[in-house]
Amino acid sequence: MNETPQPDAEAAARAADSPLVRDFGLLIKSATRLEQRIDAALRRECGISHTMLEVLIRLCRGPAEEISQRRLADDLTLTSSGTTRLLDRMEGAGLVRRVPSPEDRRVALVEPTPAGRTTFLRAAAVHAEMVERFFVGPLSAGDYRRLTAALGEIDRALREAAD
Repeated sequence: MNETPQPDAEAAARAADSPLVRDFGLLIKSATRLEQRIDAALRRECGISHTMLEVLIRLCRGPAEEISQRRLADDLTLTSSGTTRLLDRMEGAGLVRRVPSPEDRRVALVEPTPAGRTTFLRAAAVHAEMVERFFVGPLSAGDYRRLTAALGEIDRALREAAD
């Protein structure tokens, strides 16, 4: 085997070690680790997953709003079948119920049950504690404001590019 690195191998190593690759990797690793911590705490303390909390957030945000299963799938960036399985588990746990739309019986609307609202309130407190501890706490107030402003700008740019 040839011991001398090939030019393509050197270029690939430089590209893999570029600041942009490292910085983006740090963002993804940090977000993934935080999501894993939140998910573990929610499962341990509330018996639900982070994705289930996301459903309950969406359903509790606009209590009078009718939300279809399809809209939930779009909001959560899940497949239709993934959303169906998730809602089946949540319905089985007594957290949500599906009701037919009064306008279109082919459409299932999803709403939280009283137990779902109670679970949501407990889970929201756990979520807030984890976010405060691992997202807000490590930063100064100024750094936190700059970070959230920057993330907002990134999100805006991505939404505009998608249009």
